[in-house]
Amino acid sequence: MSEAAIIDGKAFAARLRQTIAAEVAVLKAEHGLTPGLAVVLVGEDPASQVYVRSKGEQTLEAGMHSETHRLPAETSQAELLALVERLNSDPAVHGVLVQFPVPDHISQAAVVAAISPDKDVDGLTVANAGRLASGLPALTPCTPTGCMMLLRDQLGELSGKRAVVIGRSNLMGKPMAQLLLAADCTVTIAHSRTKDLPAVVREADIVVAAVGRAQMVKADWIKPGAVVIDVGINRIPKEDGKTRLVGDVAFDEVKAVASAITPVPGGVGPMTIACLLANTVLAAKRLNGIGE
Repeated sequence: MSEAAIIDGKAFAARLRQTIAAEVAVLKAEHGLTPGLAVVLVGEDPASQVYVRSKGEQTLEAGMHSETHRLPAETSQAELLALVERLNSDPAVHGVLVQFPVPDHISQAAVVAAISPDKDVDGLTVANAGRLASGLPALTPCTPTGCMMLLRDQLGELSGKRAVVIGRSNLMGKPMAQLLLAADCTVTIAHSRTKDLPAVVREADIVVAAVGRAQMVKADWIKPGAVVIDVGINRIPKEDGKTRLVGDVAFDEVKAVASAITPVPGGVGPMTIACLLANTVLAAKRLNGIGE
């Protein structure tokens, strides 16, 4: 069997951002509407700072309105919730995103609950999770949405495929399973307590790995010809003392078995911000009664 096709998320995301920029230009010209995204960062988490800067840059590149609110780590929960409430009521802002993790003294659940479901471009509120589970229009989490785009681009019709999602987080595993179910896949959610996890994964035509354990998924877990989507981002040490990024899948060995696979980096990661921009445009249109 030939080696797996490498799914280029970076190139797909670049095309998606071009499509979004064209749609933003039309919204501006025909409706006088500039979609706006506000990102809130509390504290100095280095990875979060990189993400937030990148989100701001790509929002502006798409011709959208971008706000970044950087708050000190000692910001109180009440102060953060007051800012979220202000952004909820700001007509120039159509997407509100609080970058997680937040400092320990702030409840992530309380922050999510404070965001207006209409502006919840991370798709984390109970309202949007419930709408997704019920098959109603929803703002869906960005990373699973990006995974679905890559799967459809690779496979076309997903109906009838057996899919295994490894991981059950609210941000990734659960919504991924819901989206696959909506595409008429037969879906299994597996996790750290699943008995004989390799045997469960081996039944899948589609494997989505989102557990946060470096190179956990091995070649003998994968059915020959399966498509593997690796959502993991893990830093492991190199011999020179530096680190390198790897996924949850043992890429070098799995690519000999799978028919297609996303690399890390350059696979799912770039899709996340592109889908965030797409969600912001969708929210802007819905809030202004345009299209769909």
